[in-house]
Amino acid sequence: MDIVGLFPTWYEPGVGSAWVVGIMSTVHVLFSHTSVGAAVFFMALATIAYRQNKPELLEFVKRYGLFLLVFSYILGSITGPGIWFSTTVASPRGISALIHSFVWKWATEWVFFMIEVVGVYAVVYMVGKVDQRTHLRMTIILGLAAYATMLIILGILSFMMWPGKPEWFVEGGYLNGFYGANTFAQLAMRTMFMFAITAVVGSIVTAGFTDIEFRRRMNRWLAAIGIVGVVAGGALFQWYLNTLPNYAHLVMENRLPVWFAPSLYATLGGMLVYFVAMLITPRLITTLVAVTATISMLVFGLWPEEVARESMRKPFVAGQYVYSNQVIARDVPGLGIKSELPVLEDKGILKTHIFIPDRLRQVTPENKIEVGQTLATILCTNCHSLTNTGVRPMARYFGGNQNVSEIKRYLLGALATGNTLYMPQIPLKDDEAEALAAYLAQLGGAH
Repeated sequence: MDIVGLFPTWYEPGVGSAWVVGIMSTVHVLFSHTSVGAAVFFMALATIAYRQNKPELLEFVKRYGLFLLVFSYILGSITGPGIWFSTTVASPRGISALIHSFVWKWATEWVFFMIEVVGVYAVVYMVGKVDQRTHLRMTIILGLAAYATMLIILGILSFMMWPGKPEWFVEGGYLNGFYGANTFAQLAMRTMFMFAITAVVGSIVTAGFTDIEFRRRMNRWLAAIGIVGVVAGGALFQWYLNTLPNYAHLVMENRLPVWFAPSLYATLGGMLVYFVAMLITPRLITTLVAVTATISMLVFGLWPEEVARESMRKPFVAGQYVYSNQVIARDVPGLGIKSELPVLEDKGILKTHIFIPDRLRQVTPENKIEVGQTLATILCTNCHSLTNTGVRPMARYFGGNQNVSEIKRYLLGALATGNTLYMPQIPLKDDEAEALAAYLAQLGGAH
């Protein structure tokens, strides 16, 4: 028997697997971007401190570093494996595609991450305990290793959106898949926003300083890199948008919530106001204010940005050949990968998915709704929820329509042929379309 799918589908009824991954990833971005930005910032501060004899900058490095040990390297080390676990169960084939394409790149990233973890401990605890040259070298190594982890991860994230070069679809290969315009545009944009995030989180640290003059001085440093990060990041965002494929723009225009763009721009504007306040009135930036600013940045800035990025690459999860529902939808000769769409068109999902119970492989009047729910779970729930909550509830896409024939006609005429705005082509046999339509009609009645 021909087999597709290979893995069972994880569906979380309350919010859907996509939201679980999204929440975990968004929180992790806050921790990871802060750690990388702070490491690069430490490198610059240490250089100035030793060359211009400004030991107070090293005190700030020590205080911020101690904060990072909990904020980024403990909490971040929890959410990092959380991302691996949640994405693996949500899309096993997607993670498999990334590992098989970039196994040595992942290994390299882990080496740099280990250097980063050891490095931050060394930089924090060796202030004043080793000679200046040695400590400066440790700080530079920390900054470079941290930034290397970001470069590698963003290259892989860019591949998830679109492989670097067209040759990848024929030849495969790391160099063809990793390096492309989207990689460097995203790296440049995120580098700038990384400094802005570092500045906002850093204000939590400076708020604890009792020396007002010292607080003012460090707030100025943070505000300076924050303003540069917001302004430059906003400009580079346009470059990033220009590197996205056409279908990503279709998704942005038609499927993202209308409040996402205003929320992002309002957050950037709010951050500029916040940095100006750090420059002018350091007493205003208390711990409560700084924590509130950080949470606001997370909820109204990072969350919409991460959701938009994840949504724009759908329906694919990796390299434009693996659908989010795990179906292989494109040939990649260089990797020996063949599309499974012809198999689905010939035999259907019920006959080829190994984890469908035998009692549901044949559609009957008695099991039609259950078969439809099974098909919806397998084919749709990585992008849609089956309830009125969660991400993109399916019932809303049919406007409460309970006409099985009309829904079936759409499934066979549009979805099964790929004649949609951006939805994936999923060939369905007639009885599968009938069962799925019956279930969707039932969802419409509950809407």
